[in-house]
Amino acid sequence: MKSITIKEVVLHHINVSLIAPFTTSFGTMQHKDVCLVEVIDESGMSGWGETVTSNEPYYNEETTATTVYMLKEFLIPRLIHKEIKHAEDVHDMLQFVRRNNIAKAAIETAIWDVFAKKNGKSIADLLGGTKQEIEVGKSIGIQKDPAALVEKVRQYVEEGFRKIKVKIKPGADLSYIAAVREVFPDIPLMADANSAYTLADIDHLKKLDPYNLLMIEQPLAHDDIIDHASLQKVMNTPICLDESIHSYEDARKAIELGSCKIINIKIGRVGGLTESRRIHDLCEANNIPVWCGGMLETGVGRAHNVQLTTLPNFTIPGDTAPSSHYWEEDIVTPEIEMNDGLIHVPSGDGIGYEVDEEKLKRVLVSRETITSADTSHPIPS
Repeated sequence: MKSITIKEVVLHHINVSLIAPFTTSFGTMQHKDVCLVEVIDESGMSGWGETVTSNEPYYNEETTATTVYMLKEFLIPRLIHKEIKHAEDVHDMLQFVRRNNIAKAAIETAIWDVFAKKNGKSIADLLGGTKQEIEVGKSIGIQKDPAALVEKVRQYVEEGFRKIKVKIKPGADLSYIAAVREVFPDIPLMADANSAYTLADIDHLKKLDPYNLLMIEQPLAHDDIIDHASLQKVMNTPICLDESIHSYEDARKAIELGSCKIINIKIGRVGGLTESRRIHDLCEANNIPVWCGGMLETGVGRAHNVQLTTLPNFTIPGDTAPSSHYWEEDIVTPEIEMNDGLIHVPSGDGIGYEVDEEKLKRVLVSRETITSADTSHPIPS
């Protein structure tokens, strides 16, 4: 494998508009600030990653502003002008910083992209992925009433999505799921609670069992694996953990405790592609199916999700819906498209898609180029 040396890193601050507001138990989003991370090696080749945060620390403790700060002050100085023999080495190089996984993933995925391009391979090839197509599910935000939700589900079922995920919260749960199941008794359906419940709701949550859901995702606290184990013991519906799983070690402990039967792997949440693959392999060895969740990514983040999902234990359709379902205009070419519920894995090197410079200009807020390791903070060598 050819090694790379990072010559410079360009931070592209963009603001992108959603086609329609997206509502979860955290709140509603209409626009998103994103920092696209472009890593340029000594030969001038570029690789791309992105911060999959929002402006508020509601999903986890990171925000777009804090990820940019961590990148500039700690992560980029540790990597710039250093020889990187393999992209998977970046994971260990960044372990001197605790957590801040989304910031780490933004630079790590960009390095995977440029490293794969340097070696004439796709990221999927380097990860060991084998799929030529990946199945796609659709995530639906909380709707104003059950009837509105049923119409959204109808639209996406007719478009061919292979799984429907419905966001729920107290007061917008049982009646909503019941309405969908009455009309669509057999579709692959799951509920995502985004930590909106506690063990005090155990009897209420058990009422979801008759609806034959694929899973209920993260019903309890965002940092919990203990109470989820107690809940899983009394629920027939499989519990899927999302926010609780930040690392291989978190996944190992959750599996040993019986906290879940499924794990959602999000590249940003776990700190990058290397840790994502480690969690995938652990789950595969323990017969725990995985799927790739979405973070309202632009085409850059979605492209990384596509590459990761080629690994064999991603047996449940993920949230990597086509760009046109979320953004007024995406920034990659070609746009990520779906046919009959499937996305074809591109054959090109790296992420398989290119950032469209003209589209990027239309959403660009500012751009900053970093060429040195200068920082006011001591960086371990």
